[in-house]
Amino acid sequence: MLIHYTWHVIVDLIQIKKSDSCRETHFYLLTFPSVSLSQVEVYSVTVDCTVTSRFAHTVMTSKAFNKANSSQEILFEVELPKTAFITNFSMEIEGQVYVGEVKEKEKAKKQYEKAVSSGQTAGLVKASGRKMEKFSVSVNIAAESNVTFVLTYEELLQRKLGRYELLTRVKPKTLVQDFQIVTNIYEPQGISYVDAHATFLSNELLPLVEKTVTDRKAHISFSPTMEQQRKCPGCDGTLIDGDFIVSYDVKREKNLGDIQIVNGYFVHFFAPELPKLPKNVVFVIDISGSMSGRKIVQTREAMLAILQQVHEDDHFAIILFDSVIETWKDSLTKATKENITEAMDYIRRINSRGMTNVNDAVLKAVNMLVKDRQMERLPERSADMIILLTDGMPNEGESNIGKIQENVRTAIGGNMSLYCLGFGNDVDYSFLDVMSRQNKGLARRIFEASDAVVQLQGFYDEVASPLLLEVDMHYPDNAVDSLTTSHFSQLFNGTEIVVAGHLMDNDLDNFLVEVVGQGVRKKGKTKEMEYIFGDFTERLWAYLTIQQLLEKRSSGTPDEKANTTAKALDMSLQYSFVTPLTSMVVTKPETEDSTSSPLIADKLTEGTWRKQSLKILNMGLVFLKETKTILIDELEVCVCVCVLDGDPHFMIELPDRGDALCFNINDKPGTIFNLVRDSNSGILVNGEIIGDKKTPPDGKINTYFWRFGIVHQTLGVRLEVTLMIDFYSFSYSVDLLVTKDRSLTVTLRDSVKFVILLHKVWKKHPYHRDYLGFYTLDSHLLSPGVHGLLGQFYHGINYEVADLHPGKVPEKPDATMYVKGQELNVTRGWQRDFRGDVKNGENVPCWFIHNNGTGLIDGHVTDYIVSGLFKSV
Repeated sequence: MLIHYTWHVIVDLIQIKKSDSCRETHFYLLTFPSVSLSQVEVYSVTVDCTVTSRFAHTVMTSKAFNKANSSQEILFEVELPKTAFITNFSMEIEGQVYVGEVKEKEKAKKQYEKAVSSGQTAGLVKASGRKMEKFSVSVNIAAESNVTFVLTYEELLQRKLGRYELLTRVKPKTLVQDFQIVTNIYEPQGISYVDAHATFLSNELLPLVEKTVTDRKAHISFSPTMEQQRKCPGCDGTLIDGDFIVSYDVKREKNLGDIQIVNGYFVHFFAPELPKLPKNVVFVIDISGSMSGRKIVQTREAMLAILQQVHEDDHFAIILFDSVIETWKDSLTKATKENITEAMDYIRRINSRGMTNVNDAVLKAVNMLVKDRQMERLPERSADMIILLTDGMPNEGESNIGKIQENVRTAIGGNMSLYCLGFGNDVDYSFLDVMSRQNKGLARRIFEASDAVVQLQGFYDEVASPLLLEVDMHYPDNAVDSLTTSHFSQLFNGTEIVVAGHLMDNDLDNFLVEVVGQGVRKKGKTKEMEYIFGDFTERLWAYLTIQQLLEKRSSGTPDEKANTTAKALDMSLQYSFVTPLTSMVVTKPETEDSTSSPLIADKLTEGTWRKQSLKILNMGLVFLKETKTILIDELEVCVCVCVLDGDPHFMIELPDRGDALCFNINDKPGTIFNLVRDSNSGILVNGEIIGDKKTPPDGKINTYFWRFGIVHQTLGVRLEVTLMIDFYSFSYSVDLLVTKDRSLTVTLRDSVKFVILLHKVWKKHPYHRDYLGFYTLDSHLLSPGVHGLLGQFYHGINYEVADLHPGKVPEKPDATMYVKGQELNVTRGWQRDFRGDVKNGENVPCWFIHNNGTGLIDGHVTDYIVSGLFKSV
């Protein structure tokens, strides 16, 4: 939890789902008046969490006092788990309480737009990371006044690897008089163990974590004093910055699990103790060119570790794919020590190379499993699964993702599970997510970071030990209705099946349960727990139902999707959950400085995209000039302007960060580089460099781009742009706008726009010559598979910069950049942007990445060299 105060502009880019299409991007453009920390006192921060039968109810409260003699804008910020739903937010200001109301998203949006159009301020609340989402809101507080913020959210804890985990992120950013985290757990089945730790706990703070555990209850608290919070004696910095984690598990019934009934609703937990099933797993690994560098290294490391964990009763196979499909062996192999050793040697030799043929690779894996089943090479009672790892979009063979999904679903026929791992920033996660769900599996994003190996291993650990297949939970038809999902494709060791529903009557003597799985049938009455306080079973049932309805929206017919969406919306409103279909609106109080205006809290998703244009960014900047707290919500915009201009200089402008990245590419004159490659839409842009007229006295030959080849296969466009423009062929699907001696704008109909600038050098210059600059606009119109020296950046890039220190040149400091799992030494410099002033350009500050962009670009610069102006290889 964070309350902080700032005077400068915050422009925060939130990327929920990273794919090759323009990502779902949210802008928060906030400006606040100057506030001195000494004028504002944060005197209380509390986190109160109650867990009842795995259902967690968390209340975060923060209190602050404005000691100044004028009103101040205060920002309240909280990070909460992605799986949680906000259920309430309120503010108490000068004794007046302002409570949030959950509304349909479109209605909330209209209320927001109405406020903005009338000149009122507005704000919103959500950002996203790996596991957490961010809620933040600002409010104007009068002089010498108090404000209390209260945020409430709920979630059903999921059992993974034999434990439940309750994660609370705390970031007060300042010393707090009253700081405490309190967690109370009540599990009627009984608690088997409880553990509590935090990422920020030192040896001095560790004893402050108090834990009391009885048979069914646990109480955990952490309440350091201000002195104990200090980073060092006498300083104002706080040690409290990170994750506070409570993990636990419950005692298990060995038969049919446990059922808990409260106020006419029941919840059934089923996690039996059974021997593990053998599994037959085919690893399908992407080794295309985009996997080069750190990705392929991490994949090798992860696969070597995973192979050592494959159980000796399992069978496995390895398929590598780029443009070509390559198998380690023609069939699955028993996981003997000898075979594992041989497979590890094979993995150590893999390297990245061509394009990405996902369709044929997955179908090859399916056929291998089917053939081995037919030949009776695999145990009859065993689990068949495919684990696909890829980092990009299909661009070889079948590239239509809908057709690929159809082909895979038809081939699998419900007889095996497909798990898809999307590696890095350039993967179309929704494609993998839908394909997994269609085939009894799930998708997982592997973040491109130093811990990618751990992420890959962690996923394998979750699915490595199947216990039951095709599990059906049966309840008496005349006793229950409104059941949540009761069929499960598989149950893994360390996980749990949860089913909830409504009781039609209270005749519990007729409440019999039957569990049917592959080779297993159990029937009888579950152990009924005693009455539990509260209405948690009904809210748990509603939470679980809504989550499952939202998941079903990704598949089915249009009518089924519409019905599912309508039901999820109705339940979200009925139970006041902020879901992807609803928003929470809070009306801010009127002050002497502003009228009342709404705040809107939204739930973000992994895969919802709304295509907009760069004009949205411009609209935001207009509001910014008016110095109002504003929000642009649920808009997809292309925030990355990619520039090529100079010697040759590449600049990736990131308006969302108020920053830019730049790098040089040095090679011999005549080299042709691939700048943009979008196989799905058929767009290709290559550029050829030219050198100085002769070698300068310093011996360093400058190179420039002097001609470009632009191809749009679908539209039948083939255009060469040189210092003298030539047309090889073009159609009315391309618009050309030429400004004499200055620029050429190439607009591919319904697609991307390129601007090419002509830079003229003094004719008698002894060394330099005329050259071209290249700018990309509307890059969000390109498909998810776009790549190339520029194309790979069209959808932004995640990076952090720290450790600013003096560089070789006093006015150009150095820093450490964390990007794509690497640490790079970068230098703060400037690059000229000639779009506004073709002659002189405008200085744009940027972080310069050395060594031909090594570490920033995928792979090596030589990977982008092509053999001709219209060639893709």
